[in-house]
Amino acid sequence: MNVQFKKGVLDLCVLSLLDGHDRYGYELVQVISGMISVSEGSVYTVLRRLTKEGYFDTYQQESTEGPPRKYYRMTDAGKKYLTELLTDWREFNQKINELIGGMD
Repeated sequence: MNVQFKKGVLDLCVLSLLDGHDRYGYELVQVISGMISVSEGSVYTVLRRLTKEGYFDTYQQESTEGPPRKYYRMTDAGKKYLTELLTDWREFNQKINELIGGMD
């Protein structure tokens, strides 16, 4: 898959996975990389940026499998941003499908 495609939708993927379900970073990496080829560093970069922008809160939780894990929880601002991105994505996707669908 084209790298630019992935970069353009990584925010949307991360936000969608955190909608209503707190997750830790490595869990997000595993889920996303199971669907699209993406580096661990790319996901953590998005998590840091979106946290800094106020879309996520973080907290530590003990783990039975090692050190405490840093969990990400979506804020109200994150939910609003996700709604905006989903609207934009659906409109964009529809228009692209119309364009490429008419190329037969």
